[in-house]
Amino acid sequence: MYSSVVHLARANPFNAPHLQLVHDGLSAPSSSPTGPPGPPRRSRSLAAAAVEEQYSCDYGSGRFFILCGLGGIISCGTTHTALVPLDLVKCRMQVDPQKYKGIFNGFSVTLKEDGVRGLAKGWAPTFIGYSMQGLCKFGFYEVFKVLYSNMLGEENSYLWRTSLYLAASASAEFFADIALAPMEAAKVRIQTQPGYANTLRDAAPKMYKEEGIKAFYKGVAPLWMRQIPYTMMKFACFERTVEALYKFVVPKPRSECTKAEQLVVTFVAGYIAGVFCAIVSHPADSVVSVLNKEKGSSASQVLQRLGFKGVWKGLFARIIMIGTLTALQWFIYDSVKVYFRLPRPPPPEMPESLKKKLGLTQ
Repeated sequence: MYSSVVHLARANPFNAPHLQLVHDGLSAPSSSPTGPPGPPRRSRSLAAAAVEEQYSCDYGSGRFFILCGLGGIISCGTTHTALVPLDLVKCRMQVDPQKYKGIFNGFSVTLKEDGVRGLAKGWAPTFIGYSMQGLCKFGFYEVFKVLYSNMLGEENSYLWRTSLYLAASASAEFFADIALAPMEAAKVRIQTQPGYANTLRDAAPKMYKEEGIKAFYKGVAPLWMRQIPYTMMKFACFERTVEALYKFVVPKPRSECTKAEQLVVTFVAGYIAGVFCAIVSHPADSVVSVLNKEKGSSASQVLQRLGFKGVWKGLFARIIMIGTLTALQWFIYDSVKVYFRLPRPPPPEMPESLKKKLGLTQ
């Protein structure tokens, strides 16, 4: 199990390469104090060299976290920007359902009024904001996952792994939303208020002049309401879905799968997680869209006015958007890890010490 390897490696980093190889099925060198050495086996130095050739850094190192953050920037920034047209129509359906009656009608009305260029409104704050969010979301997730795993120990990290994923992702998203909030506020103003501003350079000074710094952060609490449950579902569901796919669906162990096959599993697990993410976070997303459009409204006032039916407007568009988005983000993020030769631990397995305690070994 990866958490047991991480825990032991962090406790004794000089043995980390050796522990990783033992986990992957390679045995430690054998020697006899009284007789000749046994059959030739891989030496510790060779094992360490093999790991150095395979990975560009150690799991949990500073370089590992930095490159994971870079992977988050690439995966979140590019995917959210690519889906700006769909996001624009979704936001307009949420804030003006009488005018934008559905996803296809929303595209038709937008094209008629603003032309093709109108579908790209808000791309700059989207790219900047979600790049910063991706940096914190993925980078800090890896940091908190290692931190909490070390606090729990290898056995509890396995037994409570879902709770570990939930806690690490919630902690990461708390900071990610603070980074996202200013650009999200500007994006919604540009997309949902015709004539307010067409670019980030126009919107940001105007927002500051009207409401001060509050204009950029008044949506942070609703963002937490939307994004923290979303991210908890995104990471925990993904991790457990990957585990289930390798256990019940993929016909061979992960160690025997090619990098391309592993990335296909990543994409499928990401899409499944994305569907659940969209459903869990949609009511708060509706509140955020309306709140950033209106001046002087609070989240509770918006929620009361929308009602139960109103907060689910645009759900179908968001399922398509978030399902595709989440799958692509995990695929790109994992591809970045492959490109930079970062450690990608396999699905967790029960530690031997826990098997002995439970009487599962002879």
